[in-house]
Amino acid sequence: MSAGPRTRVAILISGRGSNMVSLIEAAKAPDYPAEIVLVLSNRPEAGGLAHARSVGIPAHAIDHTTFSDRATFDAALDAELRAAGVELVCLAGFMRIFSAGFAEAWAGRMINIHPSLLPLFKGTHTHAQALAAGVRLHGCTVHYVVPELDAGPIVAQAAVPVRSGDDPDSLAARVIVQEHRLYPAALALVAGGRARLEGERVVIDDDRGAADAALLSL
Repeated sequence: MSAGPRTRVAILISGRGSNMVSLIEAAKAPDYPAEIVLVLSNRPEAGGLAHARSVGIPAHAIDHTTFSDRATFDAALDAELRAAGVELVCLAGFMRIFSAGFAEAWAGRMINIHPSLLPLFKGTHTHAQALAAGVRLHGCTVHYVVPELDAGPIVAQAAVPVRSGDDPDSLAARVIVQEHRLYPAALALVAGGRARLEGERVVIDDDRGAADAALLSL
């Protein structure tokens, strides 16, 4: 049995939603503190929508190309989230930059997974960036979303080694395995109240949570 009401979570995707799948699978556990109640995409062709529907989660697209500007798209997105009683938003490969107003409206209630060890390698092509920089460790980060891209307080990270002979694809394949482990663990920390924002930092309440937030997977 669940310990109490579960946090109502929406997942935003733009493609196949592999991280969405890992969150949905984790939320099937009765003691998991989050319930996935909605999946939205800005692209009608996103493959993840069909998967969400197949497991009984309401899922549909809000096609960003039909809106005149970013603010009106964000307003439509906001209305959908509020209508569903969403308390926390997870971005899982959602390839849209939010207006500052939307990011501020959901401040402290929206998290993202990014394929690098932030604050290194913000933006896109992170695996190529890591290889070009010659780092020995690479990985992924779950962080709160703020108006500045890939800059919010860090909830959790997981690391992988960069091996000789790696190319962006081989490095990405190693990182995505950790993304699928890290995101459910991080969502559990946030939804369960064990990770909380204090100013510009995230504080983890207990030693087990701290370990979850620093998965070092070599």
